Amino acid sequence: MKILVTGAAGFIGYHLVKRLLADGHQVVGLDNLNDYYDPSLKRARLAELGLGEGLIAPASLDAFGFLQADLSEGDTLQGALEGQDIEAIVHLAAQVGVRYSIEHPQAYIQSNLVGFGAVLELARSLEVKHLVYASSSSVYGGNTEVPYQTEHRVEHPISLYAATKRANELMAHSYSHLYAIPTTGLRFFTVYGPWGRPDMAYFSFTKKILAGQSIEVYNKGEMSRDFTYVDDIVEGLTRIVSRPALKSEGAPSRLYNLGHGTPVALMDFIAEIERALGKKAECVLKGMQAGDMTHTWADTSALERDYGYTPQTSLREGVEAFVAWYRAYYGDSSS
Repeated sequence: MKILVTGAAGFIGYHLVKRLLADGHQVVGLDNLNDYYDPSLKRARLAELGLGEGLIAPASLDAFGFLQADLSEGDTLQGALEGQDIEAIVHLAAQVGVRYSIEHPQAYIQSNLVGFGAVLELARSLEVKHLVYASSSSVYGGNTEVPYQTEHRVEHPISLYAATKRANELMAHSYSHLYAIPTTGLRFFTVYGPWGRPDMAYFSFTKKILAGQSIEVYNKGEMSRDFTYVDDIVEGLTRIVSRPALKSEGAPSRLYNLGHGTPVALMDFIAEIERALGKKAECVLKGMQAGDMTHTWADTSALERDYGYTPQTSLREGVEAFVAWYRAYYGDSSS
């Protein structure tokens, strides 16, 4: 297949592109390389995919082409992709981060709503066979019924980030209904692993523990997350992209949880990082932050039923792999 991957220089995007190329697909990558976190990490990911500083080029290569562009440039993108015969789109580009959305709401409205609208229009004009897009476990908001099932009500997001992701799900369903575009939304659960995002807690914890600095632990550590290793996310994506959604409630639109299915207490997660580093953390216990969820837990039975897949990577394996990459990339005293 020829697949457009938005957010190709991002954490999950990089791993997905690498896997798709290994599987023999053609990939057109798109990313605006913004400075939400250090763009040098994004460029390093591209270099790992064969696109160094002097090699970033239009989507004209046999196996992997790359466009540095913003999704808001809808007409420009359609012109650049004309004649590319894109069969599927995996949309991973977004403004991420729950806490950041409190201080910078406009960034989320522009990227996650306007940008997603442009992706839907692109899918319509290119007549793609499947649009797969990243949603988030954040849509479950303050739900207390666990594990989270996609059938649960999600009308009470507790952050703007979550609200934009739920809006994406509704927007996708409407395009599926109106234009018969198969769409699949994947609610990711706390993705971690090598080449990860520096704004994520596990990344910050590792950096500070190695530097001998204290780490801030919110809600006094009384939180849990369904941590999901990035390779498991990519395995799910690759299985799903080639098998479009069947009709549901009048539209070829589906939603799935993509998580490990095993909640881990935050303090246990920190203990795994300590074990992998061989260093103890000095924890400073803090109160709950606005917009944070206390617990997440994915019910992945629908994914197993429809795609025969359940994520398998253990927490210990995943944390060890991340720490090994971190030390290789940054050393033990990163700036």
